[in-house]
Amino acid sequence: MIETRGLRKSFRSRAGRQHKTVDAVRGVDLDVAEGEIFGFLGPNGAGKTTTLRMLATLIAPDGGQATIAGADLLRDPAEVRRRIGYVAQGGSTWDDSTAREELVLHARMYGIGKADARRRAERALAAFQLTEYADRKCKTYSGGQRRRVEIALGIIHDPRIVFLDEPTTGLDPQSRAHMWDEIRRLRAEGMTVFITTHYLDEADALCDRIAIMDHGEVVAEGTPTGLKREISGEVLLVGLDVATTGQAAQLLDTEPYVAKLETVDGGGLRLTVDEGATAIPQVLRRLDHAGLALNSIELHRPSLDDVFLTKTGRSLRES
Repeated sequence: MIETRGLRKSFRSRAGRQHKTVDAVRGVDLDVAEGEIFGFLGPNGAGKTTTLRMLATLIAPDGGQATIAGADLLRDPAEVRRRIGYVAQGGSTWDDSTAREELVLHARMYGIGKADARRRAERALAAFQLTEYADRKCKTYSGGQRRRVEIALGIIHDPRIVFLDEPTTGLDPQSRAHMWDEIRRLRAEGMTVFITTHYLDEADALCDRIAIMDHGEVVAEGTPTGLKREISGEVLLVGLDVATTGQAAQLLDTEPYVAKLETVDGGGLRLTVDEGATAIPQVLRRLDHAGLALNSIELHRPSLDDVFLTKTGRSLRES
């Protein structure tokens, strides 16, 4: 559904009296399959929105190639626009119009007849659970309700793919969870969804595949599970009394399943192991055989933040 090769974009900025070129996107290659939720994950300023705006024909690339829903981005941007939907981060509803008015207007702007536009608006209102608010002005809506209207606007013309820029930024947890459900519903109905996000949990829970972007480049791409598997080892936190931590460390340091052992301030050990599920019973047996009391044991699997840390040398949360 999306194929890019070497997509790049630079901007000129002024620092004092000098002009400086900023490489916002540096040769991005992407392959997005039909009917998947594809996530663009990275810190603010990584180049996610710039890439998205290029794919949506809002800004022209400086170089590279791209095909969107079968249309060439550079040669036929008008056809690309007909085949996609786009929902900006900043919102697109008018305070003094109603959701119904907005939806009918958007449909008409795509050349859809008046009667069909009204039918599509009614269908979208029902699908996004907005019917009871349909004739209230948008300025009276909650953040979650308004965001649902904006996504309904982005798909009123039945595009093959919809681009969502930071779709849950600023939403409360309940509205955010509801938005995830709406995005999954679009995918279930056959639409391809391309989202940008800087939320680790959102990318992990929502996306079929993700690309992690940093400083204008894609540093990792794959399924959330696959990317996390690339990070060697899982971590066991073994809670022990300070008095027994040293003896436990001597016992476990030579075990073949322990790749790395560190002591924890206040007592306990941090073990890096290949498979936490199989290592836990072995640790329990070893300590029990030695008569060492165990206070707790916790398994921590790699996260997408660990992937980002491995690829870039810093935490995405800190970024």
